[in-house]
Amino acid sequence: MRLEVQVHARAGLLGNPSDGYYGKTLSCLVGNFKARVTLEERAYLSLQPHPQFDPLEFQNITELGKTYGQQGYYGGLRLLQAACKKFYDACTQRGITLDGPNFALTYDTDIPRQVGLSGSSALVIATLRALLCWYGVMDRFTQAQLPTIALETEQEELGITAGMQDRVIQTYGGLMYMDFDRAVMAARGYGRYERLETILLPPLYLAYVLHPSDSGKIHSDVRRRWHDGDPEVVQAMQTFAGFADTGRAALERGDVGAFSTLFDEAFALRRTIFGDPVLGPDNLRMVELARAHGLPATTCGSGGAIVGVMGDEPQNAAFADALAAEGYHFLRLAVGPAYPWGGEHCR
Repeated sequence: MRLEVQVHARAGLLGNPSDGYYGKTLSCLVGNFKARVTLEERAYLSLQPHPQFDPLEFQNITELGKTYGQQGYYGGLRLLQAACKKFYDACTQRGITLDGPNFALTYDTDIPRQVGLSGSSALVIATLRALLCWYGVMDRFTQAQLPTIALETEQEELGITAGMQDRVIQTYGGLMYMDFDRAVMAARGYGRYERLETILLPPLYLAYVLHPSDSGKIHSDVRRRWHDGDPEVVQAMQTFAGFADTGRAALERGDVGAFSTLFDEAFALRRTIFGDPVLGPDNLRMVELARAHGLPATTCGSGGAIVGVMGDEPQNAAFADALAAEGYHFLRLAVGPAYPWGGEHCR
């Protein structure tokens, strides 16, 4: 028996980072990139390291130094390990007995690393979906529960600070509106998730750093300030959430101009609240280049990637050339598919 599951990258469009503060977001899959996990029946259960992302052998110390300098110390294997353990815990809590053949679990991904396109959560979601299918228990869980299990995998098992947005869009696919109302989340462990038609979106672009570094990232004190009730931060998160509502309304009435303007407003607020050192020189420069070419832009996560609404062909071409000249990459964002749910979709 062999099973393969793919999960695409994601772009936060509007509302982020309010998902971590009981806010609202609008997000879509990035169909240009994906992570893949494969289970193949074996006598013993094993999780296989990736030769590129989990390297343990090197030609020499120079190669080791360059590899860990570019990729950091943590590859994808720990994500698979944590997802398997959390899956087992979730099934045990529900009284589910796991019967099925053993497997070798491998993975691969072409999602650019360390640029905020949610490559890590893609691997976690793909692993969880694969295990649900392998053991035939997908119908014992709801689609709305999976993002919460995925978030707990990263937070509780690995100590990774993260929000719900990435896990929701990578569980549902397509284009999603999410409301993480505090009372709703407390009552049932997940928010209100609504699918929107991807045809509502205007053409979007994505730009990102080609060669990011894993070192030197500046940590923000925004979460501490929010917990302390800082009025500026509390109001900012409410405003970010409002961008998701306003953006959804603009899409539903076909107002591309109003939708585009929100990208610039969102970035301006993010810059005010988080500050330039946290945003980093690459994000600032890419947005600056977008502005110079008359294109809206905002960060699509917390890494080195931006997203915005495409312009006309000369604008797009000139912007792409300007980005390439400074070591950035431009592409037209292909919105990924909606993901089905249910045991009948496992084979």
